[in-house]
Amino acid sequence: MNKLTKVGCSALCGSLAAISAASAGELTVTGGADMTWIAGSGTATGNPIGIGSNTNLKGSGELDNGWTFDLTIANANLQAFSAANINLTMGGLGKLNFNQGNSGNGIAAIDDKMPTAWEESWGNGLSTGVRLALGSGASQNVMYSTPTVLGTSMTFTYAPEYGVADTGDKATATNGDGLGASYDATININPSLGTEILAGLNIFAGASTIEANDHGAATDDKYEAVGGVTYSIGPLSLGYQRSGDYTGVDDTPGSDGGDQSAYNYYKAEAFGVAFNINDSLSVSYGEWEHIKAGWTDSNANPLNEPERTMNVESMQVAYTMGGMSLRVADTEVTNAAWVTTDDHTATVISLGLAF
Repeated sequence: MNKLTKVGCSALCGSLAAISAASAGELTVTGGADMTWIAGSGTATGNPIGIGSNTNLKGSGELDNGWTFDLTIANANLQAFSAANINLTMGGLGKLNFNQGNSGNGIAAIDDKMPTAWEESWGNGLSTGVRLALGSGASQNVMYSTPTVLGTSMTFTYAPEYGVADTGDKATATNGDGLGASYDATININPSLGTEILAGLNIFAGASTIEANDHGAATDDKYEAVGGVTYSIGPLSLGYQRSGDYTGVDDTPGSDGGDQSAYNYYKAEAFGVAFNINDSLSVSYGEWEHIKAGWTDSNANPLNEPERTMNVESMQVAYTMGGMSLRVADTEVTNAAWVTTDDHTATVISLGLAF
């Protein structure tokens, strides 16, 4: 880790000066590189070699009243800006996070909490088309996190303009697609009750609504929800979750000008199991079943087409030694993006180096 000390975080000066003067903090740089090889079937592979390089800048400091703050700037491959967020930890009052849309807030933070040895089951070398519950997390937003009380914590997230992710200071932006503000709420419960057997149990749930600015057109407010449970005991971790997504597409065409052909409802079911063989080696298996339904067409004939189902399965192995990680994922998708008989497989071998 490279460390630069005595660097002030000027991004916070204007907004935090009214609360209290900030002491000099520090800026750290972390990152890593990933090298992958992909072998697949059912789709063109071309060059199977991939290299990913990512860095993160993180600054932190403390106010005179004991509150702490930190700034994180994430850069993706080729040093391209990815996202930034600012945390303000207010002691017993909870935490505020100002986020530029890194999908880490709101229900996006719990879109897939299934245990895995490496990546999500749908995230390895295949373009599956899985729709995740994103809510406000994909937009520039502010999130308040409550303190944890009796094993329970909650978050409340607000994005003034859904779809806008990277607005700079002293600037405004609109999404231009007819959507307005979005609101998320999540809850996480660890009902351990002081017992060891329940210490690894977590119950989570969240919901989001995204406002439509024009309800008389072809769209209505969008709604998303996700909920599930994970449980870890010793080297074994288990998880199960379900999610639903109402797209806002008018499901009563012809009544108010909403004549368009589209699916308006998606639902997903997922589970995962992971096992730590030792401190360095772990294995996992996960599945996603994703269904789209609620077909609407211009003939005012809802549900005139049956549900379409997509399945994703992934087996993974990961071995870690110091800053090096060797990972292998074997993934299969049936009816990718809900296209019948569009089946693919991929095996990914990854070598990760962190500093």
